Amino acid sequence: MMKKNKLAAGMMAMICLPGAFLHAQTSKEKGSFSWNNLPTVEQPVFKPDTFNIVQFGSVADGLTLNTNSINKAIATCSGKGGGVVLIPGGIWLTGPVEMKSNVNLHIDRDAILLFTKDFDQYPLVEGTYEGSRSARNQSPIQGTNLENIAITGRGVIDGNGDVWRMVGRDRLTESQWKAKVASGGLVSSDNRIWFPSAKTKLAFEQKRGTALLPGQTLKDFEDIKDFLRPNLVVLNNCKKVLLEGVTFQNSPAWCLHPVLCQDLTVRNLFVKNPDYAQNGDGIDVESCKNVLIEGSTFDVGDDGICIKSGKDEEGRKRGRPTENVVIRNNVVYKAHGGFVIGSEMSGGARNIFVYDCSFMGTDIGLRFKTARGRGGVVENIYVKNIRMKDIVQDAILFDMYYFAKAPGANEKVEVPPVTEATPRFRNFQIADIVCNGANRGIFIRGLPEMKVKDIDLNNIVLKTNKGAEIIEANNIRMKDLTLLSNNSNPVVYVESGSNITLNGFKYSPDAGVVFSINGDKNENIRVSNANLSNNPNKVEFNNGANRSVFITE
Repeated sequence: MMKKNKLAAGMMAMICLPGAFLHAQTSKEKGSFSWNNLPTVEQPVFKPDTFNIVQFGSVADGLTLNTNSINKAIATCSGKGGGVVLIPGGIWLTGPVEMKSNVNLHIDRDAILLFTKDFDQYPLVEGTYEGSRSARNQSPIQGTNLENIAITGRGVIDGNGDVWRMVGRDRLTESQWKAKVASGGLVSSDNRIWFPSAKTKLAFEQKRGTALLPGQTLKDFEDIKDFLRPNLVVLNNCKKVLLEGVTFQNSPAWCLHPVLCQDLTVRNLFVKNPDYAQNGDGIDVESCKNVLIEGSTFDVGDDGICIKSGKDEEGRKRGRPTENVVIRNNVVYKAHGGFVIGSEMSGGARNIFVYDCSFMGTDIGLRFKTARGRGGVVENIYVKNIRMKDIVQDAILFDMYYFAKAPGANEKVEVPPVTEATPRFRNFQIADIVCNGANRGIFIRGLPEMKVKDIDLNNIVLKTNKGAEIIEANNIRMKDLTLLSNNSNPVVYVESGSNITLNGFKYSPDAGVVFSINGDKNENIRVSNANLSNNPNKVEFNNGANRSVFITE
């Protein structure tokens, strides 16, 4: 059943090499981090023993269900002290795969691990959805309380997500819609939504949720079971995890979801979902510590690379931030956000370094989102050398009104007290950013009771339709900022901003109003080296704004 060979030994030596800048360090070591002292990640190490799934009865005809034989190979490998479980060339149909400690599941280049369309193969389990305790179908690949595990190779893992997802007609071309309807399933009475099954249609029509409320059991969800789409890979409370080289595609929901993991390495992956895949995130790193994501490509239906740490009170009680993270040399194509924190960040996020990444065609480039009720502190976030092209909305966004209505400039609002449910964004350093094409360059919007604060934006060049909006923010320090906005008037809008400094500012020569200061809650807005030429028409004051708060130097 097993063999030792030079190829396997060589492969193990190769995949266990740490990435650049990494060195051996125990997870117990602590300290402050900087660009010269990045967080480090321990790598898993495996025995060279190889367990080929063919030897356990697997058949590569794309028809035979290989769930039992694949899981038997994994269990046997782990039971014998670990090694490599080999998925050789072929199409291997399977149900849920359960990872075990000390196992490297290796997918050969010409192999496709294809998960079955049969919903009955995925039992209902207790999981999470957007940070909350929920009923879910068992994930195609899962592992809990494991150590020293990997999924490697150059092959494809396909979650068969299209059979799980309902989809709106407006998200597809006419030919795609016709093919979807012809494939089976059901269509809404207005012929606008396709459902894969009657259970999914029932859940939608009854507006049923996934949350496991007090007193509920999994049996209460049997009538809408198909609606409870699983994430493709869920690794819960695992240590020393490596995902390398594989293509993960077509997930029913989030693609990769490590939660409460420590020492996680994600390297040279291709992660893709259709652009119409709701909740089709690339990777959601939730409440993990010591993480490296490098050299990977994401082309998905929701956020690309996302940091989370639980939602609202449940996340705060868990109290596990995502921390000590390095994200570098990645490319994100279609996605709601290139690099994202939130909105489920109630446990906090800190010590995160993002650099040398490219975002092309994402809805938003750098996306930081939260809302009242989340709580949590997001701090010590360092970003540099990011290139963006054809961003649909904002190049850089901080928004504390995610899925909530923000008040207008003239609207009087009651400011709630600051509590543990009040989120915080602070201490971000963002530098060396270039964006060629976006609707808006910079959007910063805090809460009146908790401003976005202590943000450094340095050496940034943004070619966009609109310039920048800064609302409810404090200590926003900008240096060497270029906003080439096509039709922005004003170029920079400030409302309820304090201690806003801008040193070195370039804008389109045909711009009309450059700065618009709004409301009576602004103070200490200082602009230097901006070539305003003392032209009063370049700065306007609206809604009770005091001219004395704007200082040019």
